[in-house]
Amino acid sequence: MNYDRYNRQIILPNFGTEAQKKLSQAKVLVVGTGGLGCPVLQFLTAAGVGSLGIVDFDTVTISNLQRQILFDESLVGRNKAIAAKEKLQQLNSEIKITAFPEELTSQNAVSLLENYDIAVGCTDNFPSRYLLNDACCQSDKPWVHGAIYQYEGQVSVFNAEKEGVKTNYRDLFPQLPRPGNTPDSNQLGVLGTLTGIIGTLQAQEVIKLITGIGEILAGNLLMFNILTYQIRTIRY
Repeated sequence: MNYDRYNRQIILPNFGTEAQKKLSQAKVLVVGTGGLGCPVLQFLTAAGVGSLGIVDFDTVTISNLQRQILFDESLVGRNKAIAAKEKLQQLNSEIKITAFPEELTSQNAVSLLENYDIAVGCTDNFPSRYLLNDACCQSDKPWVHGAIYQYEGQVSVFNAEKEGVKTNYRDLFPQLPRPGNTPDSNQLGVLGTLTGIIGTLQAQEVIKLITGIGEILAGNLLMFNILTYQIRTIRY
């Protein structure tokens, strides 16, 4: 482990070399490499998370570049998971990064999680969130949720024990919305700055889960409005 690379976080109070070692030994699976997934991957790579898995079947388009800042024009048409791996290895060649250029399905979700400690949900649709949640519950692994709706974003941590209790996505949203009732960002629009903020908060929750510093958002939903800077935390 290159201590010079991570010196600025190692010298933080209550962090030190022990927290850095935990990061270097951690294995995190990131599902989705869009507006949320890009900052999540960039900050976890920079922080020195030892092993990252990237799940995404989609390809880079010109409309992605407004918010998916890991990519550039030369990558248009490339698979996002593979392109992200190549870019991230340039940022940190010391860590292991595995690309899974496939869709998360009921057939592969549990097997994809098998070799990872924590999952991060960065998808833009409800079916994928419920699928990831159920696979994490079945595998008994925590996952960090992030979502956006126009000018507001939300973050929470599911299936992680806090005060002797584990909550999951279905405790907050019991039923999958009916198809057509939940338009995505293609219909509603999105600011790249909001996805950057929410993705960064997700990365921070992952770091807290791994290192044990701070208090994770398990049992709480943080909501952030980018226009008013109003921050609300709802306990559930």
